[in-house]
Amino acid sequence: MFSDSSYKHFPARLFSSVWVAVGAVNVGVLYHTTNVLQGQHEADKIWSKEGFYAVVIFLSIFIMIVTCLMVLYRLKEKIQLSLRQDKEKNQEIHLSPIPLQATQSDAKTVNSMVQPEHTPKVVNVIVDPQGRCTPEIKPAISASPSPFKMKPVGLQERRGSNVSLTLDMSGLGTIEPFVSVPTPREKVAMEYLQSASRVLTRSQLRDSTTSSHLLQTEFMEIPMNFVDPKEIDIPRHGTKNRYKTILPNPLSRVRLKPKNPADSLSTYINANYIRGYSGEEKAFIATQGPIINTVNDFWHMVWQEDSPVIVMITKLKEKNEKCVLYWPEKRGIYGKVEVLVLGVKECDNYTVRNLTLKQGSHTQHVKHYWYTSWPDHKTPDSAQPLLQLMLDVEEDRVASSGRGPIIVHCSAGIGRTGCFIATSIGCRQLKEEGVVDALSIVCQLRVDRGGMVQTSEQYEFVHHALSLYESRLSAEAVQ
Repeated sequence: MFSDSSYKHFPARLFSSVWVAVGAVNVGVLYHTTNVLQGQHEADKIWSKEGFYAVVIFLSIFIMIVTCLMVLYRLKEKIQLSLRQDKEKNQEIHLSPIPLQATQSDAKTVNSMVQPEHTPKVVNVIVDPQGRCTPEIKPAISASPSPFKMKPVGLQERRGSNVSLTLDMSGLGTIEPFVSVPTPREKVAMEYLQSASRVLTRSQLRDSTTSSHLLQTEFMEIPMNFVDPKEIDIPRHGTKNRYKTILPNPLSRVRLKPKNPADSLSTYINANYIRGYSGEEKAFIATQGPIINTVNDFWHMVWQEDSPVIVMITKLKEKNEKCVLYWPEKRGIYGKVEVLVLGVKECDNYTVRNLTLKQGSHTQHVKHYWYTSWPDHKTPDSAQPLLQLMLDVEEDRVASSGRGPIIVHCSAGIGRTGCFIATSIGCRQLKEEGVVDALSIVCQLRVDRGGMVQTSEQYEFVHHALSLYESRLSAEAVQ
């Protein structure tokens, strides 16, 4: 079947075939290896770009999820805390007024002003000569836990007091008037305001203007007599205050005659009656600069009190808004009051407007003085312009005898307003008595409205103005 030559050459042919096959396999392996390496290289390229971005995106999403979970956990804790606090605050409090039967300087009454349910109490109320009540609450029987709590309060928070009786009224829409309990420190502060005095002769007044340190020390001893918001029993009264810490003293605050007797807020304005020289009642009204929602209330007060003069001692804006423009250019209607500007007179340091107010068939004439020379955050270099303004207003006051109080305002109604009123009273005392007691005057102002004459620099300025007026009186006496 095969020839000898075929058998002879068979090993060579077999070796040649195997070699060719092995070479083919090697080529295939090399080709496959090349393809694999090339694919791996391309994969490395893909990882170096897209893979890096994928890792960054994954980590970002992971961090966002963790952050959201932490925020949700904190919100859950706050909500639970708020719910616990609300449960603690929801205590029922029933209020009933104290019937007072005064006999001379003290009185007694039965039944507590504020009573927890089914807890009869006996209240002894002492009324001091200034009309302030000091109730001493004693339970008639063993009582349930009281809703009262005592907390410390700073001197400038509550009329020089560091302790006050606090009622939790958060659950009440409206509340009835209640009598606060004066503390020993509060009593001391009020006694100081009612008794402090340092009468200065004319020569002593002149010398006092050179004793800056003495005046500063004297000023720092005067209690500010600021009002605690809890003493004002009118819901939402904060919406009518320019500054939340400057409030009218309740005993002397101006009460507007309401359109609706059931709306107690309509009676509220941040203003106080101020006593004048020799204790003259309602000689002045000290008030804040009107804000946008109290302009109608302001003109309501001007009309109700029949005030002949308005004194404004602030610009409309001094870095921040100090007062809104509450008068018209020619004619304006504010609530039920129509205001007409009849004339404008420009003076060196202030502007005078002659106004006519109308309501129905009735009219009132009012002078509006706008003093614009008071610099920001300090007192004037000279007291002469303010003294001249005071003399012009005093002339109008005398001419309108029998009418209502002089209305004075700045921004808060205590600093520059206090300086003007203190100077006015002091000048009258100098003219009538030949002496002046600036300390007693400022104390009297603070009894009527807390914080009057706000800084020691203003207290010194009042003394400078009084000294300047004394020099004028001396010059007139010589002539």
